[in-house]
Amino acid sequence: MNTWNSKSALRVLLCAVLYAALSAVVCFTGAVHPIFFVGYQITAGILLSGIAIWAFRNVQAPGVAACLALAMILLLVAIGDAVMWHVVPLVVIGLLAEAVRAVRKYDWLGDVIATAVMTFSTFGYYGQIWFNRAYTYECAIEEMPAGYADGLMAASPAWSLPLVIVIGIVVSVAVAYLTAKLFKLEKR
Repeated sequence: MNTWNSKSALRVLLCAVLYAALSAVVCFTGAVHPIFFVGYQITAGILLSGIAIWAFRNVQAPGVAACLALAMILLLVAIGDAVMWHVVPLVVIGLLAEAVRAVRKYDWLGDVIATAVMTFSTFGYYGQIWFNRAYTYECAIEEMPAGYADGLMAASPAWSLPLVIVIGIVVSVAVAYLTAKLFKLEKR
């Protein structure tokens, strides 16, 4: 079993920085077009899963998911966006991923499940589309080009949330397996 040491700590630190940076990239894609905002979970599955599974397989011990979530929280603090609906989901997903990994004794399946959980890092941000539509609409009118808010509302009917989540999880699992194959990660 791979445990914490100075080399693994540096690897996890690098992964945490990449995880936060690519989570920000996931958020920036929403500015391109409303459909990318609605599809954050899918984009997160593509961009974040490889980092998370690599970190989890390199340190099969507690604390890795917490480090990834903490890096994202620190980024939110640095950009002045550390509000409850962003931070609380990050704390929850970090704890949930840690719990899954511990219950599964840091095996492959536990790490794949935890990877899918960690891709929800931006849920506090994009979940507002479905759970706080009026607020999201007002923010989009203030911050985005003309027509973006209406496009966002049109692209996010209620039925799209479960669809986006399921597709995002499937993509996350596929990327985890692809990463394992590319980097020859243990699947035991």
